[in-house]
Amino acid sequence: MKLFAAILLALSTFSCATMKTIDPPQNHIDISHNGKKSYCEEIPRIYSGLSYNFCLLYGEPSKRVNVGSSFNNVPFVFIDTVFSVVSDTVVLPYTIVMQAEKGSIKVK
Repeated sequence: MKLFAAILLALSTFSCATMKTIDPPQNHIDISHNGKKSYCEEIPRIYSGLSYNFCLLYGEPSKRVNVGSSFNNVPFVFIDTVFSVVSDTVVLPYTIVMQAEKGSIKVK
């Protein structure tokens, strides 16, 4: 039981994308990095944490030299994606029902 609690705590601590998208207010979520908006218009509720992280990388490029786009955050996004896939799998029964009832999450 202690191992299960430790795993659950680790997943909720590291899978930020899943926690942000599990039940967003008004079925909308803001996906941006350093003020640059994502090109995504909506993400599915099923594996929403994974979709959120991909949308972080799919956004407006930076106009500053040597900054690039969201690729400066690739190590964080990669680590969060690994944990989000696990968390998304754990909450899959819930997200399947929510996808059927409410549809996809709109991106602001």
